[in-house]
Amino acid sequence: MTPFCAELIGTMLLILMGDGVVANVCLAKTKGNSSGWMVITTAWALAVFIGVVVAGPYSGAHLNPAVSVGLAIGGLFPWSSVGEYVLAQMLGASLGALLVWLVYKDHFDATESKETKLGVFCTNAEIRHTPVNLFTEIVGTFALMFVVFYITNGELSYEAKTYPVGLGSVGAIPVSFTVWVIGLALGGPTGYAINPARDLAPRFMHAILPIKGKGGSQWGYAWIPVAGPVIGAALAGMLYLWLQV
Repeated sequence: MTPFCAELIGTMLLILMGDGVVANVCLAKTKGNSSGWMVITTAWALAVFIGVVVAGPYSGAHLNPAVSVGLAIGGLFPWSSVGEYVLAQMLGASLGALLVWLVYKDHFDATESKETKLGVFCTNAEIRHTPVNLFTEIVGTFALMFVVFYITNGELSYEAKTYPVGLGSVGAIPVSFTVWVIGLALGGPTGYAINPARDLAPRFMHAILPIKGKGGSQWGYAWIPVAGPVIGAALAGMLYLWLQV
């Protein structure tokens, strides 16, 4: 499997399970209807886990354009590969969102709220306050990216030998816990996109899919879950570099 395919498939699985749990909790007449924020944040964390397990050995499992940019700024990933990774992530996220719509189509049809339908695909601020919304995404992604730097360089020692943790199967566990706590602690204001592909690609799918009774895709907000994560990851990368001096 090539790194491009790994990023595409890993991100597809991430969005399939992540957007899938939002659909299960929020759409009408599902088995998981109204099961709450704990279910959503837990499933998103586990979605990260399975995406990283699959993609980790082949691409490092970024699954997030902000992670690719942050690692490049931190000197742990070549800038020449960033474009390829971002394209794969966007395509994978689009495919994952499409699959969620197909699985839950009857429930989309049974749901009256336009906002609820949009919320399956992408994030939105509970209180629109642009500087605070942007700052929230910056802080959440900074926390994710800064932890990722130290997981990437981590090692396990066993019988006088060291083994790299990276973002493979073992590294997937701390990454998942990091995403989980970010959702629980910082997800309330904006829904913690912390990933441009997670928000932008599914938002685009919401715009083009023939979803019954859908409203607009709220493109006026869409730049925040793109710019915020990129800025947060860049700040984490610069701090990481400074700490290595």
